[in-house]
This record gives sequence, structure tokens and C-alpha cells, in this order.
Amino acid sequence: MKNWKIYIYLLVTYILMQLSSVYVAKGLFNYFPWNEQYTIQEIKYHASSWSLFLVNVIAVILFLLIILPKKNFFQVFKGKKSSIGNSVLWGFIGFFLALGGQMLAGAIEIAIGIEPGSDNTAILSDIAKVSPIIIICIVLFAPILEEIIFRRVIFGGIYQKTNFWIATIVSALVFAAVHNEFEHLLTYMMPAFVFAYLYYRTKRILTPIIAHLLMNGFVVILNLNLDKLQQMQDMKQAIIAFLQ
Repeated sequence: MKNWKIYIYLLVTYILMQLSSVYVAKGLFNYFPWNEQYTIQEIKYHASSWSLFLVNVIAVILFLLIILPKKNFFQVFKGKKSSIGNSVLWGFIGFFLALGGQMLAGAIEIAIGIEPGSDNTAILSDIAKVSPIIIICIVLFAPILEEIIFRRVIFGGIYQKTNFWIATIVSALVFAAVHNEFEHLLTYMMPAFVFAYLYYRTKRILTPIIAHLLMNGFVVILNLNLDKLQQMQDMKQAIIAFLQ
């Protein structure tokens, strides 16, 4: 099977996964009993969470079935691939690079008058507090599926026809646009630049997957503990005020 056919199959699978999750959630909504324990909103969160989990599991299985028969699918760059150990190390380094890039992007957005904060992240955090199964989707499935689509298919496919910079910019723009928060376009593009560089440097898709996984995991942990962090900040301010 030629690569362009695999690209189409993967893209169609990914798009159908995104669209079908909405309809699956509507179907699951009726299976969660409404009572005094759960509000209507909490039932919607449970339905959305389990819907994403189910469609992500199916998508991962389909991705494997499409990719595995093509043994050289991940042969994008010339030269020797980095060792597994070095690739993992760069995955951890990439996490800090992506985090720093996102912080820089956030500072630039604030400087030009864009309010900080992501609606997507806030909604997913609210769902995770009610239905933690979605954390698996955010931290594990999303990095795997998105890196295959945005780095291997889009970045890798364009790179083989053009060059690193065109492939990086186009894949980063698409990655940012898919998240549907155009006011935060730069915030999504900065990590995408880092993920593309990691893939190019190590020649292994494993590296950006690790960096992406760590990035998502960090954001989830941070958002689930905002109340505790705020309490610590308030306590710090109280101690400073007392000492003064």
C-alpha cells in the first residue's frame, strides 16, 4: 500500500473519531441514571468522557491495523535513527522546551491583549474531576494519535516533498487550527514547532509522543490541583503580610 493511501485512511479515521464521539456521547447519556447523586451536567460529563475513551480505543486499534502492514511507514528522514535511550531523553528535554515555548507564547498573547487561559483545557479539567477516565484520553491516546497525524502524516508527508521549515509551519498551523481556539493560535503552535523538531532530530515518532504525553500530563495535574495551589499562594501571602 502506498503512503498516500495510508495518509488518507489515517486522516479519515481521525476525523471520524472526532465526529463520532459527539454521537456516541448522546447515546451514552441515557445509560447514566439521573438521581440525587448526579446532576444533568455531571451525566453529560460522564457520557462525554466515556465516549472519548471508547472512540480513542477504537482509533488506536484502527491506526495499528493500518500502519503495521507498512513496515517502512516511519522511514521519513535519511540517516540513522537515534537510539531508544537518546530518543527518550530528548522526549523529556522536549517537554521542557515545549513548556517554555508555550509560556513565551502566553506572554506574547498577554502583551498584545489576549486574555490567558484555554476554554478547551478548562472544560476538559471540569470533565476530569467528574469522570477521570478522560485523563487516559488526554495523557495517553491524544499524544499517540495526534503525533501520528500531525507529525508523521502532515509534517512527514510535506517534508518529503518540500523542506523542514515549510513542513513545520504548515503542520503547526493545522495542529493549532484543529484545537479551535484561534485567539491562542501561537500557544498551540509553539509546542508543535518543538514536536516537529524532536521528530526531525531523533527520526523517531516516539520522541514527540513522549514530550506531548508529558506536556498533557503536566497540564492535567496542574489544572486538577488549582485549588490547592491557590491555597498555598494565599498562605504564602498571609505569612508575608504577618511578617511585615
